[in-house]
Order: sequence, then structure tokens, then C-alpha cells
Amino acid sequence: MKTHFIAIGGSAMHNLAIALKDKGYLVTGSDDAIFEPSKSRLEKKGILPEEMGWFPEKITSDIDAVILGMHAHQDNPELAKAKELGLKIYSYPEFLYEQSKDKTRVVIAGSHGKTTITSMILHVLNFHQKEVDFMVGAQLEGFDCMVKLSEDNDFMVLEGDEYLSSPIDLRSKFLLYQPNIALLSGIAWDHINVFKTFDDYVVQFRKFVASITAGGVLVYNEEDAEVVKVVESAENYFRKIPYKTPEYEIVNRKVHLKTEMGDVPLSVFGAHNLLNLEGARHICHTLGIMDEDFYEAIMSFKGASKRLEKVEREDNGTLYKDFAHAPSKVKAAVKAFCEQFKNEKKYGFLELHTYSSLNPVFLEQYDHAMDGLDEAIVFYSEDALKIKRMEPISPELIKEKFKNENLKVFTNAEELHAYWNTLDKTDGVYLMMSSGNFGGLDLTK
Repeated sequence: MKTHFIAIGGSAMHNLAIALKDKGYLVTGSDDAIFEPSKSRLEKKGILPEEMGWFPEKITSDIDAVILGMHAHQDNPELAKAKELGLKIYSYPEFLYEQSKDKTRVVIAGSHGKTTITSMILHVLNFHQKEVDFMVGAQLEGFDCMVKLSEDNDFMVLEGDEYLSSPIDLRSKFLLYQPNIALLSGIAWDHINVFKTFDDYVVQFRKFVASITAGGVLVYNEEDAEVVKVVESAENYFRKIPYKTPEYEIVNRKVHLKTEMGDVPLSVFGAHNLLNLEGARHICHTLGIMDEDFYEAIMSFKGASKRLEKVEREDNGTLYKDFAHAPSKVKAAVKAFCEQFKNEKKYGFLELHTYSSLNPVFLEQYDHAMDGLDEAIVFYSEDALKIKRMEPISPELIKEKFKNENLKVFTNAEELHAYWNTLDKTDGVYLMMSSGNFGGLDLTK
């Protein structure tokens, strides 16, 4: 089968391209910019485009499937040529469904926690050598590629994202998967550039629950009031399995899970991670993994990439980085950090650079998000606001919306870096929250 990727360099797209190459497909692709690690990984597989840009001549009538990434625009010249030739054009999730429509599909959804839960499930299955197909959005220890597609496996585990499928398919990605088994971890307004109101956002999750196949299973977080409302209002038939935060204690910075089989020491921390773990346990149970086997495997789970991930520093200082940028994720990460390091001086840095996080209306969702930290720092770039054609935001407005008068606010990367360099990183513990890089800050030095 011959496939062509429009915008092959994306974190999800390049993994799918590699998975198809490994499956024996003929894979080509284009992009206007490809960064690491996508560039090296595509090059290693021999599918890195020879030059950057869009080339309609690459689109030929013998292509079986064109896979369109969100990075491309509606007026993309390769897309126009594919339409002209009448080729089959798939969004990323649409193509994944085509690859898994004859399998049992397990879809992990929610505003927060879905990457970690999916990673936990895959870690446990891998530990017990249970083969499944999968797609997850973060790099996981022990896995070369974060998409796997096969002819033989009976199950496919998918991280279900609520964002748009492609520039020409404005449905939420997770609405295309039609899960047989699903998990819903939480609902907290995000992607304000697409879902203008909270109600618009919640509707996507109602549709997701409605898409569960007849007689399927939904594992859901009973501690989230919005999730409970969505589940209780569902009209389709499926089995409902609620979960909640399990009992645990922290001894010498080590989290111990309280179970019927005794204490289980973990390598992750934070109440939200233990809640994620409980959801993963229920999903694994539906896949035939008994609790004893689950606990045996989960002890060695060190976390998904950039989810409270410990950074090895040259000075041996204690620093964690987290992908947190949405308000609910920031609050969960800060709460976990403060609980884990009760007696140390705690520094928390947050970078705001997504469209939602820089919107004055949405900023209200961050109220008290940085409470509990000894030093709380927020960074955003005034240049980023100009690039996104957004109105200027004052540091005073940030402090007001965060409801934190002691907040330090930086709008210039050089000033942030100068402040960073004044800090003794061996004095206290550091939490760095961003889906960016704090203007090029090296967290290892």
C-alpha cells in the first residue's frame, strides 16, 4: 500500500509514518519544517523528505491513501492536487480507525491524564509481554515508536484527543475511533481557540461517550463532577466502571500504595497520578491482567515523558519538568509537588504560550493554580502575543487572574534567564511547567 503524509514531521504524524514503514507500506511525505527528534527518526527509516516544502508533483494517482496533518492548511497545494485526482484523504485518527476497525479498540480520553494512563497501560502490557497495537502521544521507556500497527494483534490502545482531526475535518479526533472499551479521566475546559465556551467543550465528551459501541465498557473518574454528569446523561448502552483515588502514604519521599495485597512502592508521585493508576488498573483488568500482575508491573513505571519527569542536572539539584499548561494540569502538578516535598523550599515556573493560556477570558481558569509554592514564577513572551495577533497582557493582569500577589512575572526571556542564573539549584526543589522551553532555558545546568 502506498501512503503519502502531508505534514509528516509532527510528533504524531511521524510516528504513524514510521509504524507504516515498519508494517511494509511504501511511505512518502512532505513538510515545510521538521524538527528533532522527528527529523532524525524519519531519516533513520529512510522517509525524511529530501527538501522542505510542498510539492504537488509528489501526489500521483497510484497513491492509496493521503494522510493529512493538522499542521497543514486548507489551501495546501498537495492537498489540492489530491482532491483533484480524487484520492482518498484521511485525517490521522480516521486512518488509525481504518487500521483497527477489526480489532477491539481501547480509547483513553479526558482533558488531563490520558497520556499518563495510556502509558501506564502499555507499560503493564509490555511488562507481561502481552502484544497490542497502540498509539500514545509521549515517548515511553522501552518503546522505540509510539505507534504500533500489526495484522495479528486483537487489541488497539489509543490515546483519545478531543482536538480537531484535520484542517478539513473539524470533528474531535476521539469521535472517529468508536471504542469498544473507553476511559474518561476528567473534563476541564481547554482549546478555547476551537471550543469557545465550556458547554461547547463538554459536548465533545458527550459525543465521545455516545460513540462507545453497543455493549461496550466505560471506565470513568467518579471524583470529577462533569464526568459523572456526562456518564449519567448517556442514552446508549454500555457497562459503567467508576474509579477513584486509592489509599496511599508517603514515606521518605516514596509513595506506597495501600492494597489488599499489602503496600506497593511506586516510582511516581502525586494524587493525580495515583488516580490515573487506578483508571489504568481497571482498563488492564478488562484486558485480562489480574491486579497482582498489574501491581507487579506498575512498580517499575517511571512516568511518561515530560509528566513530572525528573531532570538529571549537572549539580544534582532536584528538578522536575511537566507538560502542564492547561489550568487543571498546572493545579494537579503543583499539588503533587507540594505534597511530595513538604519540607523543602519549592520553586514553580510556568510558561504561558498556547492560544488558550494567553487569552484574558481563559486566564481566570488559573485562579490559585500556583498556591502552595514558596516562589511562583510565570513567564510569557510579548513577542509570542504579537505573532499570534493577540492583545497585550500586563503582568498585573496575570497576578490578578492567578489570585497571587506574590507571583513573579517575566515577559522577556533574557530577564527570566538572568533571574534563573541567580538561583542556587541545590537549594530547594524546582517544578518547570511548560509545553515550550522557557525561551531556550537549559534545565540541566
